[in-house]
Amino acid sequence: MDPYSPEGELINMHSAFHAGAYQQVLDFDTSAFSSSNALPIRVLKLRSQIALGQAQSVSSELASEKTPDLVAVKLLADYEQGKDVVSQAQKLAEQHGQDNLTVQLCAGMVLERAGETEAALALLSKHQGSLDAVALIVQIHLQQNRTDLAAKEAQRARKWAQDSLLVNIAESWVGMREGGEKYQSAFYVFEELATTAQSTSPHSLVAQAVSELHLGRLPEAEAALQQALAIDAKAADTIANLIVLNTLLGKRDQTEQLKQQLQSANSKHRALTDWATKKEEFAKAASKYTPKFEVAT
Repeated sequence: MDPYSPEGELINMHSAFHAGAYQQVLDFDTSAFSSSNALPIRVLKLRSQIALGQAQSVSSELASEKTPDLVAVKLLADYEQGKDVVSQAQKLAEQHGQDNLTVQLCAGMVLERAGETEAALALLSKHQGSLDAVALIVQIHLQQNRTDLAAKEAQRARKWAQDSLLVNIAESWVGMREGGEKYQSAFYVFEELATTAQSTSPHSLVAQAVSELHLGRLPEAEAALQQALAIDAKAADTIANLIVLNTLLGKRDQTEQLKQQLQSANSKHRALTDWATKKEEFAKAASKYTPKFEVAT
């Protein structure tokens, strides 16, 4: 039996992981769980540590491991520290990527983040009924601005996964791109995650807040972001979305202060790099024009 299936004993732990409640994953009491699930449990906890910024600790713990699953997790942790492990990830994928889900997921993430998008998609597509892989494929297509492919992937998963939480989340990601009435549908999913004890996290609260922003409910979005900030004051995604909110509210002074906080929290955050690129492109465009002034007589 799949330990992550609705009947599996890891389903709550798995749901917490996908809601971004990583500390809850680490705090789970798994002493009564089946010994056959020891490896999936360890993988989930190690990946949660990486998500919480503990990649160096994970790399050290797995330094002498030879199990393909744990080697894959170590490569992900190494990559998060800026190490060049792409060739190692490619080799591991060739050796064990055909039927090892952890290798598919972790090596796939390394390849995608290194810009090897097609290789990542090819590896992830080898999954055999894994919603984790489906979710990553959906994310990659959305990053490619191929909402059509992301939607098709989520729709295919719905046929065999029914009302799985991860399918609901994936469809909500797609819905946030498609817009219109999909914003409200996505809000319901993210709100449930954000208000359920086992899945409340900065991650789920930010998702709720973003859907509120799209629906024009700025006070509600601010409340969710402030709640997320209270849980983790250094969460970069929370700060980035607060910058967007304060820009919409015209709070320029607070926006500048938040940008400094984001720089401190994660100087390579996607929002910062995106804003820097846009600023540079605007400067290039502006340099092509010479303003002309008429002096009134």
